[in-house]
Amino acid sequence: MASDFARTLALLRREKKISQRTAAGDLGVSQALLSHYENGLREPGLSFVVRAADYYGVSCDYLLGRSMARDGSAVPAARLHDAAAESENGGEGVAELHRRLIVNSAALLFEVADKSGSQQLSSEIANYLSMAIYKVFRYLYAADPGCVEEAFRTGSDHFDCLCNAQMSLSELRIRAAAKGEGGFGLEKEELHIPSLQPSNLARNFPNLSSSMLTLLQTVADTITALQESGNGAEKRGK
Repeated sequence: MASDFARTLALLRREKKISQRTAAGDLGVSQALLSHYENGLREPGLSFVVRAADYYGVSCDYLLGRSMARDGSAVPAARLHDAAAESENGGEGVAELHRRLIVNSAALLFEVADKSGSQQLSSEIANYLSMAIYKVFRYLYAADPGCVEEAFRTGSDHFDCLCNAQMSLSELRIRAAAKGEGGFGLEKEELHIPSLQPSNLARNFPNLSSSMLTLLQTVADTITALQESGNGAEKRGK
């Protein structure tokens, strides 16, 4: 929590374009203590978190790094298991929630491409996502003992490596297309990507932003856990 809180607290102050002294005075703490909070040297009490959330107009979940949506609407990964209990009571289950997050997030990507005016970007996003779906389907297909290998032109020993190579190329092309750059088989073009900052997502994509922010938070939590696991193993090795 400390690193997420410190980073977000400092970011919000800079966005508001106010000095540390001004923010400290408004929040009722010394500048030195606020500096410690923003640098992750001290952890705040609950009362300060609530005051800071009110002061910057965000939710406590956002301030604590538990949600990427400033209003706290994006569900943290740690809370996704609650959907199972909701399903038993007639609510949305885990599978339905994951399906909605993926479908809505993919739709948002295509809307971004459409608003940018780049057909190349839309095509590369489609290519990349198609490859990912193809790979997962092949893995599921191979798990069936009765599957027929000849159903696919590319054998099971090679398809995943070939897909990875194509996906890596698509990643390069997506990066280039998003900037309107040429190269990698793309033509140079002028385009305008809408703002994707979390504070603007809800305004630009009101029906899809919550799903995307929840997905981003879920992946971020997964990556963080993997990173912390790696750091722990590195320390033990020393």
